[in-house]
Amino acid sequence: MRPAFWRAATMSAVAVIASAGIALAANQNDPGVTDKTIKIGNIMPYSGPVSAYGVIGRIEAAYFKKINDEGGINGHKIDFVSYDDAYSPPKTVEQARKLVEDDQVLLIFNSLGTPTNTAIRPYLNEKKVPQLFVATGATKWNDPKKFPWTMGWQPNYQIEAGIYAKYILEHKPNAKIAVLYQNDDYGKDYLKGLTDGLGAKAKSMIVAEKGYDTSEPTVDSQMVTLAASEADVFVDITTPKFAAQSIKKANELNWHPMFFLNNVSASVGSVLKPAGFDASQGIISANYLKDATSPQWKNDADVKEWNTFMDKYAADYNKSDAFTVYGYAVARTMVQVLKQCGNDFTRANVMKQAANLKDFDPGLLLPGIKVNTSATNFAPIRQLQLMQFKGESWQLFGPVMSGEAGGEQG
Repeated sequence: MRPAFWRAATMSAVAVIASAGIALAANQNDPGVTDKTIKIGNIMPYSGPVSAYGVIGRIEAAYFKKINDEGGINGHKIDFVSYDDAYSPPKTVEQARKLVEDDQVLLIFNSLGTPTNTAIRPYLNEKKVPQLFVATGATKWNDPKKFPWTMGWQPNYQIEAGIYAKYILEHKPNAKIAVLYQNDDYGKDYLKGLTDGLGAKAKSMIVAEKGYDTSEPTVDSQMVTLAASEADVFVDITTPKFAAQSIKKANELNWHPMFFLNNVSASVGSVLKPAGFDASQGIISANYLKDATSPQWKNDADVKEWNTFMDKYAADYNKSDAFTVYGYAVARTMVQVLKQCGNDFTRANVMKQAANLKDFDPGLLLPGIKVNTSATNFAPIRQLQLMQFKGESWQLFGPVMSGEAGGEQG
């Protein structure tokens, strides 16, 4: 009897230890991860002054649904939780805390806006929660030493504005420049890139600057003042609603300078079409993504794949809206990081894999542009190409450019 008793007790102990081991293994991942799901948080301006960007979050949700329909990532389905902050930093802080503390997300992905992401960056870094591929090109996101849990995605604003500065210096060296900019970190980052790019000539070349706040209904009064400066170059640093207004107002005022429009408002569907194609002719911008509506890409394999996705998962959205392309490409980058994680879905490993992207192409990047990151470089995309609006689409010109504010060729 006694040996049998001890054999049973031993077997029970082994079973307990084994089950504890299984439980321990199941708990190796961080919050937001179960054996079947990965919970990802997101914050978007679905309402408010920059609600045109809200489509990005909707396209991301649609793409993650596609991934889930195909079996998920390493056996895990994506649970995508996205909240509205109306582009209000206090609201962004509230939503970030809700995602981290209540929803227990693994990470926060592609939340939009420079002032809004700035407001939550200290909190997320203190909590060691990845703030991945933020939807803003502010230069500050590439700071892995000070903020190791925050990473950008798109080219930074100072490089883009520097490319415009270089073009102006080469093609209109005696230009008189007027600038309209959003009066926050986003607008000032672009403005710094422009002035740095112009160098010593900035003070003499920039003859007029006007800022605006997103709480203002229009920028008509600013445009009247800028047009009165008789500048022959206009740099438009605005978000979509105000970009459409400024294009339309310049045309109404019969003011036709060399017109530069920042990339974040270069959407045909949500900016140029509402402003009027006639008023938009000749505008110059820069891009790193394909204009999926351009005849140039009609036979492109990646664009065909995107069209198939849109038709099945996002049929209600306007394909001429460039933000649909953006949402698709950045979501594919997020999926690549999760694939690289294997079965280690800890927050630390997510950041490690995000900082280990080598010549990755999420589809729809312009030829010659790839996603590259490292432990010391948190700027995944660092190249742009100039383009000009003609007819009803953008036409690329010149080389792919990269580098610092001055926009070195590369």
